[in-house]
Amino acid sequence: MRIIRKLSLPRRTFLRGLGAAIGLPLLDSMAPALSAGSAVANPPANRLGVVYVPHGAVMENWTPAAGGADFELTPILKPLTPFRDRLLVLTGLDNEPAVSLPGEPAGGHGRIGGAFLTGVHVKPTEGAGVEAGVSLDQIAAAQYGQHTQLASLELALEATGLSGACDVGYSCAYINTLSWRNSTTPLPTENNPRAVFERLFGDQESTDPAERLRRIRTKRSILDSVTRKASRLQARIGAGDRNKLAEYLDAVRDVERRIQIAETQSGRQAAVLERPAGIPGSFEEHAKLMIDLQVLAYRSDLTRVITFMMGRELSQRTYPEIGVPDPHHPLSHHQYDPEKLEKLTRVSILHMRMFAYFLEKLRSTPEGDGSLLDQVTLLYGSGMSDSDLHTPRNLPILVAGGGAGRLKGGRHVRFAEGTPLTNLYMTVLSQLGVPAERIGDSTGQVELLSDV
Repeated sequence: MRIIRKLSLPRRTFLRGLGAAIGLPLLDSMAPALSAGSAVANPPANRLGVVYVPHGAVMENWTPAAGGADFELTPILKPLTPFRDRLLVLTGLDNEPAVSLPGEPAGGHGRIGGAFLTGVHVKPTEGAGVEAGVSLDQIAAAQYGQHTQLASLELALEATGLSGACDVGYSCAYINTLSWRNSTTPLPTENNPRAVFERLFGDQESTDPAERLRRIRTKRSILDSVTRKASRLQARIGAGDRNKLAEYLDAVRDVERRIQIAETQSGRQAAVLERPAGIPGSFEEHAKLMIDLQVLAYRSDLTRVITFMMGRELSQRTYPEIGVPDPHHPLSHHQYDPEKLEKLTRVSILHMRMFAYFLEKLRSTPEGDGSLLDQVTLLYGSGMSDSDLHTPRNLPILVAGGGAGRLKGGRHVRFAEGTPLTNLYMTVLSQLGVPAERIGDSTGQVELLSDV
């Protein structure tokens, strides 16, 4: 039972100190004292997340044999077993705008990446003059960003740039981001945990590099400057809120500590860098650190919209830790070689393990009367199915989370052939309470996400 004390804090409360502005999680004290029959004025907010993996999937190891609630998790989906009841496996969705038109350049990855969240056939160009469409996340961010410090976060695990050509006939912008503010403005991604951390918790009004470097040299936590104010606040709130606040600040400190370790292990001299590398050496630790930052951003309501690229199209990443020393992109042109298909399946399982870690962190994070997982709508997928042919039809797509009570999981939903992926996006926006007349090639909404 939630106990409301006389003290009432606004939902957007910060602990401010020198070089830090720490947003707080939802506390019971952020609800006004309740009179008989009144409702909590600050219910948990819905959030949207998109997790992208490149180069499709080995579909026979992805797609469940049965539809409806009786499906069994396939080898790639097996890591999601603890979250089966919060999971929708969707098959039959197409991204037709990613299909090549006659006379266009051969590069397929540029079309696929640029169309994934926009549903728009991108303009072939290797330099300036990129053109796609407004992406799903930015449609949501235009509304949700009115209530948060950051309208959205665009994150990745690989270093990226938006200039030059990366695919035959296509700009790097099309594969290095999912997010488009408008048809000609791609949003760059960030893969440096230190940069993300400082964007979330650094003082937005101070950009003094000398102060940053002093803090890094002495390994002084960004939380040190708000400790006194945190202690004062804890004296004014209830026991339950004190526990929530202490656990949250411990989580922030833990993430910062891991970034400092990564900076030390990077072999670079932090003293001569304004923005230390802060990137762990292993894929798994880097992914987990970036996921933890996303959970903190959601929990403190600094943003409600995040895109996260575990990899980009044309990725050359290798995965020796799971016995896959082959670069991902060449491996994806498998020509149906059983050995290569088995290695690709291993890569997909590793990616899915990271997604399961994300879901577990959300589920173990309290929010209101439930968890953060209850309040999140997460899309997970790739812009192609068969990577050997760059097929943008029958895509491997998942929806996970509670969607603030609007999603009913535990099902494998098969859509009619030719159903646009953007129809799913229209449905997600509707459930988020974000009005949209159309996204890309959408023709309506899908009707099977929820029976609420």
